[in-house]
Amino acid sequence: DSKSETNGRSESTAATRQPTSATTTTTTAASAVTTDDQSVDNKITVIQSNSDSNCAQIQTIDDSLTVNSTERQTDDKPRVDTQDVHMKSAESVECLATTGPTLDTEVADDSTGASSSTATAAVATEEESVPEETVKFKVVFNKTIYEIEIGLKKTGLELKQKIQTLTSVAPAMQKLVLKGIAINDTKTLSENGIKDGVKVLLVGCRLDDVIAINATTSEAKKDEPTAVSTREPLCKQKQHKKVLDRGLPEDVMPAWKNGKASLPPEPLHGMVNKYNNKVRLTFKLEADQLWIGTKERTDKLPMQNIRSIVSEPIDDHPEYHLMGIQTGPTEASRIWLYWVPSQFVDAIKDTILGK
Repeated sequence: DSKSETNGRSESTAATRQPTSATTTTTTAASAVTTDDQSVDNKITVIQSNSDSNCAQIQTIDDSLTVNSTERQTDDKPRVDTQDVHMKSAESVECLATTGPTLDTEVADDSTGASSSTATAAVATEEESVPEETVKFKVVFNKTIYEIEIGLKKTGLELKQKIQTLTSVAPAMQKLVLKGIAINDTKTLSENGIKDGVKVLLVGCRLDDVIAINATTSEAKKDEPTAVSTREPLCKQKQHKKVLDRGLPEDVMPAWKNGKASLPPEPLHGMVNKYNNKVRLTFKLEADQLWIGTKERTDKLPMQNIRSIVSEPIDDHPEYHLMGIQTGPTEASRIWLYWVPSQFVDAIKDTILGK
């Protein structure tokens, strides 16, 4: 029993001590927390103090910058570089950060402009270096064939100037014909239909030949002034009057007085010769020939062999002409055609004689 009582007291004492120990531990922990809180408050106070100090320094720097700026505007004198001071200011750093991209953009724009100018110059140089497309074809003049090579962008006048170096025929005295159509001086060769391998007929004469013909004609007029002045009209002469008295052919082509027209693409028909046989005229420009065809035969005359052409309106039908094509030195070589439409007379002379 004595042991039991003793054990009971010991347990009671231990139980009493156990709460005391717990209380002590709690008190110690609370003291530690309070100490930590005071330490944090002290640190916050220090940080706030440092922040206030930094703000005061920044304000002082800004005031200094303001003063320097005011002095610079007043004195217009160079000042000490304040870049180091600006770098310490948050606002200056932000200003530099904002300006930087703008400067970079301007530099980039300048670089882009320079690149564009360089590229444009390169393209222009490349275009200039591209060779002009040329065309090769033939020009026929007085049974002579000339090989021509020239740029397609050249004009008809430039082609005539090139032909002058080969034939000695001045551009003003040239008529270039391609498939029955005269080449336009102001259009390019491409627009005129010039292609590789085509044949162009040159109708014209050299200046020396023209002078010689004019001199011969003047001498002839001096020798026979009376004969020329007293010659009766062609349509009144007996050989022509006999044909004209038979009247207009049934298939004669339409005509009008004092008219001018280009040669049609088809042959001229509805005319008659001195035997009253129907005649058609075909202009073979690629061969430099004039074909005079009847039902029985076709005479192929080289245009360069035709010396002259005379024509005269018919009295009762002035819209039609009487025409003589002279192939030899005398009038006896003339080939007579009747009922030629007057609107085609000039075109016939120009095509054959090159006037």
